[in-house]
Amino acid sequence: MTSSTLSLKGVTRRFKETLALDSIDLHVNQGELVALLGPSGCGKTTALRIIAGLDRPDSGHVSVGGVDISSLAPNKRNMGMVFQSYSLFPNMTAVENVAFGLEMRFVKRRERQLRAQELLAMVGLPNHAKRYPHQLSGGQQQRVALARALAFEPDVLLLDEPLSALDAQVRSNLRDEIRRLQLETGTTTIFVTHDQEEAMAMSDRVAVMNHGKIAQIAAPAELYHFPADAFVAGFVGQMNRIPAQITGDKMRILNSLVDYRPANILGTEVVALVRPENLLVELPKGARGVANAIVESKTFLGAITKVSLRVSDSLSLLAAMPGLQSTGFETGTPVSVKIQDGTYLAVEA
Repeated sequence: MTSSTLSLKGVTRRFKETLALDSIDLHVNQGELVALLGPSGCGKTTALRIIAGLDRPDSGHVSVGGVDISSLAPNKRNMGMVFQSYSLFPNMTAVENVAFGLEMRFVKRRERQLRAQELLAMVGLPNHAKRYPHQLSGGQQQRVALARALAFEPDVLLLDEPLSALDAQVRSNLRDEIRRLQLETGTTTIFVTHDQEEAMAMSDRVAVMNHGKIAQIAAPAELYHFPADAFVAGFVGQMNRIPAQITGDKMRILNSLVDYRPANILGTEVVALVRPENLLVELPKGARGVANAIVESKTFLGAITKVSLRVSDSLSLLAAMPGLQSTGFETGTPVSVKIQDGTYLAVEA
């Protein structure tokens, strides 16, 4: 294989009446980390299993480096895989676990021991080589599993929700470590997760999946600011849905006229999709200041404060502002809320 690009072309998989994958196309560049993000049942794990060779598509092809590998057995695909449950051999030490794949490839004992020690050092566990899995924490076990998957220099690394069993602090640290290692090794990587924060923080691109299809694939910033549809907008980050009216090339929303992102719109009554940080909340000033909302609650989160607002009996909004600017926005305070200048709104068609 001349490169480690990964491609899925027209991959379909059906389980009885359930269409798990609906003719998906996916191309991952060499050295790129792409996250498959979506809710349970969207098809992301099925896609990963088909890439790994643990399942076969009903139609379509999988290729690596331009070579069709659809008919190859899992052990012939030169792919490393890290599972949610670690899947370490309990009767082997950390260094033996890491060296196992090399032993199966008939690498000489001294060479595989040196490689395993090198990988353990790379994942921050140089002094844990002789420990057994039960002597390691969850985060340490996952580091060993990652080292084992990288030991034989796979063409593609597959990560199946590897962080979901860990507590928040360990998950955050290991997330950064995985990204560092992936960049350092240049390994083409597919990362399956239902956690949008993980996907956005780690990936070169994110493929949001819904009902067996890829709803959108894009860089994290593009995905966040320019979602392709209402599902993507709602799944990636928090989103307010605000009634609005189309007036020519403008949208009237919260008593203001703003630009909007064109969509297939029927009629003039629409729902605008607005991020919490795109709402400007102010205390009314002077005789001309007009309050159009009431503060229901606020949550201080350090760098930012989230403020819940009641606009009417049928409309509540969530706004986000810098933490130091939240003084005075106490429960029951009348406030003015509008769209931040320069916000380019998506519309729910």
